[in-house]
Amino acid sequence: MITTDLKPVIETLNNDDVVGIPTETVYGLAGNAYKESTVEKIFNLKKRPAFNPLIVHIASPEFLTQVATDIPSNAHLLAEAFWPGPLTLVLNKKNQIPDRVTAGKPTVAVRVPNHPLTLELLSKLAFPLAAPSANPFGSISPTTAAHVQGYFKGDLKFVLEGGPCLRGLESTIVGFDGNQPVLYRHGALALEEIEKVVGKVSVKTKNDESPNAPGMLSRHYAPKTATLLSKNPVKTLSKHSNKKVGLLSFQKIELSNGKIHQEVLSAEGSLEEAAKNLYAALHRLDQRDLDLIIAPYFPDYGLGKTMNDRMQRAIQK
Repeated sequence: MITTDLKPVIETLNNDDVVGIPTETVYGLAGNAYKESTVEKIFNLKKRPAFNPLIVHIASPEFLTQVATDIPSNAHLLAEAFWPGPLTLVLNKKNQIPDRVTAGKPTVAVRVPNHPLTLELLSKLAFPLAAPSANPFGSISPTTAAHVQGYFKGDLKFVLEGGPCLRGLESTIVGFDGNQPVLYRHGALALEEIEKVVGKVSVKTKNDESPNAPGMLSRHYAPKTATLLSKNPVKTLSKHSNKKVGLLSFQKIELSNGKIHQEVLSAEGSLEEAAKNLYAALHRLDQRDLDLIIAPYFPDYGLGKTMNDRMQRAIQK
């Protein structure tokens, strides 16, 4: 059930059950991060591999020391610069965080989300929330409450309605080698913005066997419909004229075939607007019973890097 009322959501969480919550990035599947049986429900609902850790959401930076320890100075700098916001930090965990949350690793992924309703929710709970994206493992992330409801239907008592996600891409994830920041996942906060605060960041964004953070698996974020990436979408379209094709476009492309369904991510060519619209557009294309989705490469900087990362993972078999 989709609701704007915090009361039944709080009650459900206090009863060790799972709910859908809005954030500025994507909607999350949330439960008590301290309760292993609740965390198990999240993994089971998502059909998520046990080796893939979850992100813990806290109400404010002041709560960081309740879930993490031995925090590097650069982590404090990044938290001060970007929290609440779409940045997750991977830090040494406190003992009260169950190993199930961290996939058995000694580190925990943690952030302060930037959504007023979820911040209010967190402030009224006696525990942080473990919350991966609210979608079955590997599928397109949800950016509306309706997406979550469509995925889980009667399996979730409540999805908290917070409107469309303002960022539309998952959080950027940064860990540390000593005090040296390491990028584990491109996300809604551009790498360039992070480097303005802490200098050069090393990049390690793929690990299929024992990921240090969510979103590092080669295949992820995928539509059910077969998807191709193309540097020349019009030329690629002409090669598939016998198929029912949908086109995902950064900016509008003038097409001679008016029957092609085109989803335009940004009329103005804004990477921020395109990022916000990406998953919702993929959801719509995926529901059109197409043979094929053709998607572009984005400019390889800022949020374009993140969108290229997501689309590369979406097309992996």
